[in-house]
Amino acid sequence: QFFVFCHGLLQLSQLLVSGYLKSSISTIERRYGLSSQTSGLLASFNEVGNTLLIVFISYFGSRVHRPRFIGCGAVLVSLAGFLMSLPHFITGPYEYDQSVASMFSNTTDLCQPGVPRSWGNLSNASCTPHAARENHEVLLVMFIAQVLLGIGGVPIQPFGISYIDDFASERNSPLYLGILFSVTVIGPGVAFMLGSAMLRFYVDIDKVTGDEVQLTNKDPRWVGAWWLGFLVAASLVALSAVPYFFFPREMPKEVSLFLSDFPLVLLRNLRHPVYLLVVLAQVNLSAMVAGLATFMGKFLERQFSLTASLANMIIGAVNIPGAMVGIVVGGAILKRFQMSLRQCSAMCVLGMFLCLLLAFPLLFLGCPTQKVAGITYSESSEFGHHTLECNLQCNCPEKAYNPICGSNAIEYISPCSAGCSIVNINADNSVLNYTNCSCISENGLAGFAKPGTCGTGCSHLFLPFVVLSCLAGILASTSHTPSFMLILRSIQPEDKSFAVGIQFMLLRVLAWMPGPVLYGSAIDTTCIFWEKKCDRKAACRYYDNNLFRQR
Repeated sequence: QFFVFCHGLLQLSQLLVSGYLKSSISTIERRYGLSSQTSGLLASFNEVGNTLLIVFISYFGSRVHRPRFIGCGAVLVSLAGFLMSLPHFITGPYEYDQSVASMFSNTTDLCQPGVPRSWGNLSNASCTPHAARENHEVLLVMFIAQVLLGIGGVPIQPFGISYIDDFASERNSPLYLGILFSVTVIGPGVAFMLGSAMLRFYVDIDKVTGDEVQLTNKDPRWVGAWWLGFLVAASLVALSAVPYFFFPREMPKEVSLFLSDFPLVLLRNLRHPVYLLVVLAQVNLSAMVAGLATFMGKFLERQFSLTASLANMIIGAVNIPGAMVGIVVGGAILKRFQMSLRQCSAMCVLGMFLCLLLAFPLLFLGCPTQKVAGITYSESSEFGHHTLECNLQCNCPEKAYNPICGSNAIEYISPCSAGCSIVNINADNSVLNYTNCSCISENGLAGFAKPGTCGTGCSHLFLPFVVLSCLAGILASTSHTPSFMLILRSIQPEDKSFAVGIQFMLLRVLAWMPGPVLYGSAIDTTCIFWEKKCDRKAACRYYDNNLFRQR
């Protein structure tokens, strides 16, 4: 029972490391200027190390000191977690464009006619070879960490489950495995909640004092302390690893397997039509889940103008528990009615069909991108022409990004592009508003603007969206247990553990690896304004929200 407890704790903390990345992905994109395709690849890269080893490890499972192997894997996972946070410590503080001169820069992004521009941190100063190299180092460290995370995770689940199943009584084994299974489902929810908590802190909380931070967490330039969660999760894994080095090896002799049987068993399973069809169905569903898990937070942030912290809170507290409820209900129905294989497949089909019905309205629940001068909106007929006239005398830098919301409800990408020449400051050094803006005209007078984005004005659709997506998730996940039953009952008993190993490998290669990358690429195609770093595309500033939602 102590082993079951330790294993539950270890699986939970392992899932914290891998799940936490998904909760902070939009923040890491913003901090290091990544496209969603790159961040999607990063999020799915832990599957690479995992896939290479998983089949052989589960094949040789009975001949090694399993607890010790689990312990070594956990140490690797912990190392990977610490590595994930390393980029924060090897790069300088986060820089963003400001209207108030500060310790970072004495230049501002206001409209200053006649002042020749030597743009401080807005120029190509950040384009030194050093800066470019720093960015490559960051990506390299994170990709290596993800591979280690995958490799370390390999022995944890298969060895733990077989060890428990070998030494628990027939009667208690299902209970113990049920406990572990529920932990693996809760894990990602806890990870998103951890993300929600950590992203409320400013990224450089350890490098700058509070009063030097001029951003609030509602600002689109806000970057939360993404690295903090990795430190928490990695420390938890390291703690949970300790007991494994003290469990006994103790094993009754099992029938030994030989590698020469490997291809035969593989072919026998792959030729089985029920097995193959169910696994392909699971692949399609899992690819969608993998893509959504990675980018759902980002979608909520953009579509409904939420903070990253709140978006994670919704996913961790509503969507993931919803999926858990679905899985439990599916299993309960299965047990209550003692379903045959045909009824199992009918139940899967019904669950999926109802899920589609409920998910269909989600295509329409959202709003277009807010009006942004020169990007999604232009007063004169010629696109982008109007923005040139009223701020021509300002010599604005092209790349300044410090969005403000004009009193005319139009967003401008910087005070300079709105022609604002005066900034008014609160007592705590934060910006109150911008005035004397030549591009914002109200009744012939120069208007004013507030710092921050105007938002999409979509909050009224947020609740219906969350409710529908949660219900759709519950319905889809009712098919989880029956689809597993279809696999377990349709193949030869002695192939069971191997068939499940193959199933997970196919899911990894065909769903969990490509899923986030495909989603990320599709999201990238809907970007209408890219941040430029050294003449290359970095992170996306504005998406076409309608396309983002539909794709």
